[in-house]
Amino acid sequence: MRYLFDEFSLDADRFELTRDGEPLRVEPQVIELLLLLIENAGRMVSKDEIIDVVWRGRVVSEAAVSSRIKSARQALGDDGQAQRYIRTVHKKGFRFAGEVRRDQADGDIRTDAEAADPAPLPAEPAPGAPSAGRPAVAVLPFVNLSSDAEQEYLSDGITSDVIARLCKHRWIDVVARNTSFGFKGRAVDVREVGRILSVAYLVEGSVQRAGNRIRVAVQLVDAASGHSRWTERYDREMSDIFALQDEITEMIAARLEPEIGLSERSKLIHSRPPDLHAWDCFHLGIFHFFKFTGADNTEAQRLLRRAQELDPQFGEAFAWWAYALILGMVYWETPPTRELLDEALAACDRALEIDRQNATFHALRARVLLARREYRHAIAENQAAIELNPSFAAAHCGLGDSLAYEKRYDEAVECFDRAIALSPNDPQLWAFYSYGALALIFKGDYDTAVAWTDRAAGIPNCQYWAWAHRSVAMALAGHLAAAARAREHLLQQMPGFTIEFARQKLFYLREAEHIDRYLEGLRLAGVPAG
Repeated sequence: MRYLFDEFSLDADRFELTRDGEPLRVEPQVIELLLLLIENAGRMVSKDEIIDVVWRGRVVSEAAVSSRIKSARQALGDDGQAQRYIRTVHKKGFRFAGEVRRDQADGDIRTDAEAADPAPLPAEPAPGAPSAGRPAVAVLPFVNLSSDAEQEYLSDGITSDVIARLCKHRWIDVVARNTSFGFKGRAVDVREVGRILSVAYLVEGSVQRAGNRIRVAVQLVDAASGHSRWTERYDREMSDIFALQDEITEMIAARLEPEIGLSERSKLIHSRPPDLHAWDCFHLGIFHFFKFTGADNTEAQRLLRRAQELDPQFGEAFAWWAYALILGMVYWETPPTRELLDEALAACDRALEIDRQNATFHALRARVLLARREYRHAIAENQAAIELNPSFAAAHCGLGDSLAYEKRYDEAVECFDRAIALSPNDPQLWAFYSYGALALIFKGDYDTAVAWTDRAAGIPNCQYWAWAHRSVAMALAGHLAAAARAREHLLQQMPGFTIEFARQKLFYLREAEHIDRYLEGLRLAGVPAG
């Protein structure tokens, strides 16, 4: 596999970086770092993940990571100011920002943008054809690194709890505990284990206790390649061992689920199967959904509709189509008509007919109910989702949103904080902050709302409403010059944004005081009346 960008070529097989065909003298660690960033182009790679892959998990300083990043930038003619290729995500990690083309073995070279073009759909679908298959995951027994063998109960307990919590994400198939524990105490090759268990992913981890402190390390591994897809480390003080175990396993399960989803979408986009099944259409639809643009939202709706046609028993296709429809109403061109709102609710009801115990279906139905201004019903659906899957960050966000519109602001902010803590790499993280900022505006805590929009704006796929919220919060706090600057950012992102446009898009707000306060903030910020 070769990765091509501008005049550069990075050959993964030959471990070589060239510029205009001429090999560059680059240290092997720098090549490995570039491969890690490019293979994950479009998402932030954490510093811990870089250490785990490039240094094989050895303890190194942040200065060592910074040194290799600097060398990688120098090799590409980049620097920390321009950040043309390697962008710094403050205090978190790095992201490759170049447009990458992949040179497949068969000579087919495609850009990421071309890979995202509308997919051809089968001319003669087989009604009711089954989806291609859900990803299978095995959680291997976490290794006890403590000097005391009696601490084995803790590593076994965390493993069992991760399995149980991961099972709550019902689109993932998880290998049973008794099967995965058959590998306990054995030195294994992850690719061989993947083959034996017929799984796409493996979760590995270790637990180390020293005095009153505990460290848990975990990583998600692609079973086919043996490459690490995600890694994290948790350091905690011991107090209540059971509460600590609950906290750590909940966080691990919450962070594994979006990483598996990202990996599945990435595989599908790069492989582009010629005959799309329902599962393929679904994941291509979700790929477009999370790009958060008007054109991608329309394409997501199309692909998710197709997945429904290919497999009428595929509940995810119905529920996510409904959510794509709602976001199209709030952000882009889908009209918020009663007929479409009814269709969205019916799609969620259909998903729940297929699987009543699916937390995602309850949470997405709650998003539809919120758009219909049925806030109390939305609260109940989000609570049902959280009861089924306490690790589901988006349900905590949805609950916060619904509570805010019922004027239960402090409870709402607690829910947003919980969502952010559970899934700090979530593809909807910008929305967690943006919706939280809106709740704080309604509460009248404008300075804190500004801080939340600041965090939202720093996330690459953040949408224009975050800048609208920032303009409003700044203006209502009396910072009119700063509000005017935020307004200019808003109008760059959404040139047609006016007060009248906002009035129409805020159709989901029921309280007149919320609407009036928001529109007044836009007026003070100098947003055109329209």
